[in-house]
Amino acid sequence: MKIVGIIGGLGPESTVDYYRRIIQVWRETDSSSYPSIMIDSLDVETGIRLVTNDHPALIEYLSSSIDRLTRAGVDFITMAANTPHIVFDELAGRSTLPMMSIVEACADEAQRRGYKRLLLLGTRFTMEGPFYPATFGRRGLEVVIPAKADRDWVHEKYIGELLVGNFGDETRERFLDLIARLRDEDHPDALILGGTELPLFLRADVLAGLPTLDTTELHVRAIVERLRQ
Repeated sequence: MKIVGIIGGLGPESTVDYYRRIIQVWRETDSSSYPSIMIDSLDVETGIRLVTNDHPALIEYLSSSIDRLTRAGVDFITMAANTPHIVFDELAGRSTLPMMSIVEACADEAQRRGYKRLLLLGTRFTMEGPFYPATFGRRGLEVVIPAKADRDWVHEKYIGELLVGNFGDETRERFLDLIARLRDEDHPDALILGGTELPLFLRADVLAGLPTLDTTELHVRAIVERLRQ
């Protein structure tokens, strides 16, 4: 059986969700066994500081995790978060093992479903970073993001509440209101939940009339498929 190595802790709540979902998806087709998973849980506060101020140091921080997982004997590596994919290409270039991208998994599904224009929500680093538009653009797909004031609000709620496991009803309702408004303003075909904490309180196939792409779910299914190869 293959072993997946997960760089986790960025943040903790979504890492727990990954673990649960990988087991659940695995056992959908094989209830007689469990998958092999190794998690190296990092410090989310350090991750936020480095992604904000020092990308070279972020690469070193995440590369150290890759090295630990490689020495532990995993077969491939993934990150249980969207934001650190801002340096995914640099990490993949250093790694001696294959790495699985959450962005590629999402883009593959968007293309399969025939979507052309997708609204992206996540941290500021994810919404403003080039990695989603570049990956989707190679497939002829367009990614749209909220205006700056809305990005600032989403980021503030993400960092201040979601990363620490605070999933309040008021915040959820405000997210749904925002999605409905952006649906009417930007006319996307679908919504990307581009933060692995977002599905923890917005888990639905359709939100405010928009089909959703749950990046955690898509990544998990890609991970399990590779584990079975």
